[in-house]
Amino acid sequence: MGDERVKAEALQILGLFQVLPRLVVFDLDYTLWPFYCECRSKRESPSLYRHAKGIVCALKEKGVDMAIASRSPTPDIATAFIGKLELQPMFVTQEIFSSWTHKTEHFQKIQRKTGVPYKSMLFFDDEDRNIESAGLVWVHIYHQACDLAIAVALSPSIKYLL
Repeated sequence: MGDERVKAEALQILGLFQVLPRLVVFDLDYTLWPFYCECRSKRESPSLYRHAKGIVCALKEKGVDMAIASRSPTPDIATAFIGKLELQPMFVTQEIFSSWTHKTEHFQKIQRKTGVPYKSMLFFDDEDRNIESAGLVWVHIYHQACDLAIAVALSPSIKYLL
């Protein structure tokens, strides 16, 4: 499925909701792309999960701000890949650094930089420990089921997607 088709479907789904989150925060490894940055080289050509670009573009078109919260031990590689994938302009802030505090510090920095209250954020990650520690409305992503996840996540009663 091409990026434009995914974007159109995501826009249709997003159009079903009267209120969207003010900020959607994405993890990187195994959430937006199918690998760990520390296992790759900056010289490589990265790829996203097949639905990721279209969904990110749809959120941007709807005026939803986006950010990155990644505990990658190789922020230089993650940042290089974001650039190669032309995603840099999509995110209002990027917090990419190794941490033993789950993502608490990442979200504190995101909140300070954006001014968006935690209750107005939606967080996508593939690791329970990061999601649970953030204390946000969140969605656990298995194998990047983002097309379904957007529809489910934006429902105020859903907190967890299997």
